[in-house]
Amino acid sequence: MQSATEDDLLQTLQYGPFNVALHAAIRARGLSLEALRRRLEEQGIAVSLSTLSYWQRGRTRPERADSLRAVRALEVILGLPRHSLLTLLKPAAERPAGPWLPVEELCPEPGVRDLLDEIGERGERLLTGLSLHDQHVIGPRRQLREVRSRAVFQAQQRGVDRWIAVYHHPHGVLPSSRTARGCRFGRVRMDAASGLIAAELLFDRALGRGETYLLEYGFGFEETGPPVWEEGRGFRTPHHEFLMEVRFHPSALPARCYRTWRPDAQTALKDSADLRLSGYHSAHFIEFGVPAGFHGMRWEWD
Repeated sequence: MQSATEDDLLQTLQYGPFNVALHAAIRARGLSLEALRRRLEEQGIAVSLSTLSYWQRGRTRPERADSLRAVRALEVILGLPRHSLLTLLKPAAERPAGPWLPVEELCPEPGVRDLLDEIGERGERLLTGLSLHDQHVIGPRRQLREVRSRAVFQAQQRGVDRWIAVYHHPHGVLPSSRTARGCRFGRVRMDAASGLIAAELLFDRALGRGETYLLEYGFGFEETGPPVWEEGRGFRTPHHEFLMEVRFHPSALPARCYRTWRPDAQTALKDSADLRLSGYHSAHFIEFGVPAGFHGMRWEWD
């Protein structure tokens, strides 16, 4: 069972404000401001007692580069998820919004709910997403060849032992192979009519509260698949870090790439930034404090 203090901490880390979250973290860890000051000093970061007091009371906020460095160090010292305090320093319009989106708000295919109901979603809401890296590999015929994902989660309560991965091919093609590292596939359900797959990824043990877990998984596709021009990831809850990369075959390079976003399945996909193709034939973006919704990339071949 989590203590009331820990419950308060998890809540304030998600919604803020910054000073309340910092105060809750200091109280939950049982550290004095002097102890924090000394720990920071050991890392070569000078912050006065009065400054730490002002931060947790809301009288001032960290803004300068050296102050933000101190906040990053405080996240480590206090045992908090990476960027959890830094995210709360963003303007309200840029912070993660919404505690939890139904999967139907992210994927327009009607069969997705049936697949998840068959597997069950035990414990997924008890995991905080810390880091998620997606890599999409495009073949010489402009077709999707592989999707690889690397994720780090933190358990909000003890006993969590799995996560559900859902993937929908842009043109309704089912994967021909799948891989897993740091986990194993449990129940897998597919909808051939829509190209949906839901897969249960089983951890090697039940996690303790606050414990982090790293896993990797991927789906492979046949060379005969249709050309694709968009990919992405739907987040049902805010995420701390998301890195997306698309790697193109040298003989199938796009003319332009764009970062895309939409808050739900009913909203049209919007371009939010131009992306540059590297000399190694890949485009990417990385974002911290990712709000719930669909985050992705599209490209134009001509």
